[in-house]
Amino acid sequence: MKKILFASTALVATAGVAAAELTIGGSARFGLAYNEAETNETRIEQRMRVNITGIAETDAGVKLEARFRLEANEDDHENSISGKGPGAAGFAVSFGGLRVDVGNVSNVLDSGDQVDYYGYGIGFTSFLEANSNFNGPATGFGAGSADATTIKARYTVGDFSASLSYKETRAQARTATTLWSAATGGTSTVVYNDDAVAADEEYQLGLGYTLANGMSLGAVYSDSDIAGDYWVIGLNGTAGAIGYTVMVGDGDNQQDTSISASMNYEVSSATSIRALVADGGMTGADTAYGIGFRHGLGGGVTLAGGVGSDSSSNTKADLGVSFSF
Repeated sequence: MKKILFASTALVATAGVAAAELTIGGSARFGLAYNEAETNETRIEQRMRVNITGIAETDAGVKLEARFRLEANEDDHENSISGKGPGAAGFAVSFGGLRVDVGNVSNVLDSGDQVDYYGYGIGFTSFLEANSNFNGPATGFGAGSADATTIKARYTVGDFSASLSYKETRAQARTATTLWSAATGGTSTVVYNDDAVAADEEYQLGLGYTLANGMSLGAVYSDSDIAGDYWVIGLNGTAGAIGYTVMVGDGDNQQDTSISASMNYEVSSATSIRALVADGGMTGADTAYGIGFRHGLGGGVTLAGGVGSDSSSNTKADLGVSFSF
């Protein structure tokens, strides 16, 4: 990550600000991805993300941050932001053990503050993750639009931490567009865009504790008008060369209790093997499982790949490289 430090008082004009900093960094990946459920089963996978973060700190030690993300994907792959400019910004204020985020930010579950919701993903795209059979409301990075407001607070003291998030989504009506065509004799056609969004309020509370043996135990409870109640409990840690996550969750929006486990085994300082299994969840969901590898090539470059089956029994696989800058 490259950092540009603005020390000039001409650029740092706010009274009482001790220092300001702009960081630019990101990640990229490309390779082959396979999904038997898609029309074009094998495709070129590519993605580039650039994160731009402005940081300032007052003389009293209060740290302020503002960040937005640029992202581009391959044109033929389904995504909503490829080729577009940055989305809404996310802001944060932190002092001591307290941090408050607002705007285009994650809620408690998505942020991983208390529970490692995604575990050790398979493949260089993480096409399978520990939450594969979970239906928890993990929303973030996209929630900071004009129709939604997200705020999250986290407080840490010693080995204990607590997080609270609130998200309000305002109702957005179905829109209609009138199209006029000379080719059809000047007739007009009304086209409806099915982008209606229902109003919703969501609260999430998370608690976490780091145990003496290196394990971390956490829990998240969520309540929203649309999804209803949802809870997740997770345990993660390391034992020698093995890293692991175990998670269980259930809620009003799924039929069965979900359970998953993921593992990362360090074969050497550069190579690791990953595996995961997830079961339960929505009605008719099948057991998701996969195995993969990661190998560091140096300079922040990683070669990775994997193969597995998702909760719809579709075979997925990928192979490619990722790197950070």
